[in-house]
Amino acid sequence: MTIPLSVLDLSPISAGSDVRQALRNTLDLARQAERWGYNRFWIAEHHFVSVASSAPTTLIGLIAAATESIRVGTAAVQLGHHTSISVVEAFGTVDALYPGRLDLGLGRSGHRGDQLRSAGVPPVPLPDRPIEVRDGVVLPPPFKPGQLLDTTRIAAGLEALNLPGAQSLPYTQQVQQIRDLLEGTYTGSDGVPLHAYPGEGADVQLWLFGSSGGESAQLAGQSGLPFAANYHVSPGTILETVEAYRAAFRPSARYPRPYLVVSADVVVAEDDATARHLASSYGHWVYSIRSGAGAAEYLAPDTAPPLAGHQRRLVDDRVTTQFVGSAASVAERLRALQQLTGADELVITSVTHDHEDRLNSHRLLAREWGLSHIRAA
Repeated sequence: MTIPLSVLDLSPISAGSDVRQALRNTLDLARQAERWGYNRFWIAEHHFVSVASSAPTTLIGLIAAATESIRVGTAAVQLGHHTSISVVEAFGTVDALYPGRLDLGLGRSGHRGDQLRSAGVPPVPLPDRPIEVRDGVVLPPPFKPGQLLDTTRIAAGLEALNLPGAQSLPYTQQVQQIRDLLEGTYTGSDGVPLHAYPGEGADVQLWLFGSSGGESAQLAGQSGLPFAANYHVSPGTILETVEAYRAAFRPSARYPRPYLVVSADVVVAEDDATARHLASSYGHWVYSIRSGAGAAEYLAPDTAPPLAGHQRRLVDDRVTTQFVGSAASVAERLRALQQLTGADELVITSVTHDHEDRLNSHRLLAREWGLSHIRAA
């Protein structure tokens, strides 16, 4: 049975363009994704890099206003940079105007001041293993923290994002605070009840996100929440991540069984050769992140120089796991990923230099997948 597809967008800034155009492109993509039958439209949170999605709790309101029915959400709010009440009030404000359409995705990135959290590096010990292809899905060796070339910029960004002397709550405690505020059961440390207006009673769907089998996957399972596993960020740990979520899962009123979304990077074109050309500067973009410079402007494929050997080795796990080709070939690989992980839904991110190519990638895949007839449970 074909499962729903959703979109994860970063509002990428292409070389030669600017923030204003990137945000307009995101709104346009959201409107088209709704028209083509995608189930959700999620926005990632990134800071001090050349993507325009640094304020997702603001951007989701603009997207909700520009669309009519597609679910809109964050993938994910980096809890280490936000108080619980600021998150709940922001979502409550949008939900008051566009009720029943919001997905509140929560992530650990930046949460404990760890310089590597914002780079998407899993927090648990990683095994040494060779590259493996299982049922057509590439499972590279896990990317390890020591492979990052320079963490200076990450540390500087975290310093700017946090108030001097401020301490983040433990992740599990902050997730519970948000749940209590939404449900109207929150009390301060002295027992005084506090209520979030707007926010309390908001009809938002809570999600946790993770790139490993660590705290996020286990907490999502123990709490009976849906979970999004980041194959596109950490393909080498995908199986451990989904297994940890399922092993920890306890049924809840809303979710009697696990509900799993798995992400993938995708570039689709009319034929494989065209898609490979459009995706040829993706490695440069990933290298800019892992080199420590932060996500750079996305280069045009006609002007991007070939990656040197050492550059390619640093990004090989991400490049070899990108789904690139015609709609038929990409759909076949996505189905293999779904079958291997048992995902209930897939979320795709597609980045190209030209906006029209990005629209075409989503349009071709939606038609191949038959999205107009599919909705999530």
